[in-house]
Amino acid sequence: MPKIIVAIDGYSSCGKSTTAKLVARQLNYPYIDTGAMYRAVTLYFLQNHISLTNPRETQQALNNIHISFKRHAELGRNDTYLNGLNVEDEIRKMYVSEKVSDVSAIAEVRHALVAQQQRMGKTKGIVMDGRDIGTVVFPQAELKIFMTADPLIRAQRRQMELLEKGETVGLAEIAENLKMRDYIDTHRAESPLKQAEDAIYVDNSLMTLDEQVELVVRLADEQIGLSLRRSAE
Repeated sequence: MPKIIVAIDGYSSCGKSTTAKLVARQLNYPYIDTGAMYRAVTLYFLQNHISLTNPRETQQALNNIHISFKRHAELGRNDTYLNGLNVEDEIRKMYVSEKVSDVSAIAEVRHALVAQQQRMGKTKGIVMDGRDIGTVVFPQAELKIFMTADPLIRAQRRQMELLEKGETVGLAEIAENLKMRDYIDTHRAESPLKQAEDAIYVDNSLMTLDEQVELVVRLADEQIGLSLRRSAE
């Protein structure tokens, strides 16, 4: 059976990571949360007081960063590890969210993580979500999804996610943070967030999670079938 790359891009807190995880599970593909990778770098920078305006210091820090993912059997999720330490919960906190777009805009950071992501998908059979997967990381991906949702719905989803982790943050603060991140993500010079020309646009504001997953899996199955027919010709 041929394998494909499923690239899911979109705005913060639109639900793309949750959808991507479940799609990967149904396809029996590995799932890579690239947003978690940028969050892990941001956490390292914050903890070690790395200057965001000093390219040499940034590069030295990147040389000391190793990011990996391990399956958490009890919780049924992939946890993010930074230099051997589980940082899954820490990287989701607001103080990291407030800085991750600034760190993600740094050219050295993007070059380092894009190279790592491309190595992960070299043999295909992978689901990856982020901001530039279909445009920069895997422009050759067989299936590209660009996902979005109404800003208020995104803020509400993010608030619920934080509450589940025991962190109480006002809706207005979250909405402002998302607005700021959207602006930085779409206006940065290095790999800005944008829809790939051949990506399928999905507004999931009024869609259930099951509907989102069903849609992407169906589209993936169609692409797998197409690849199978091509290989048979």
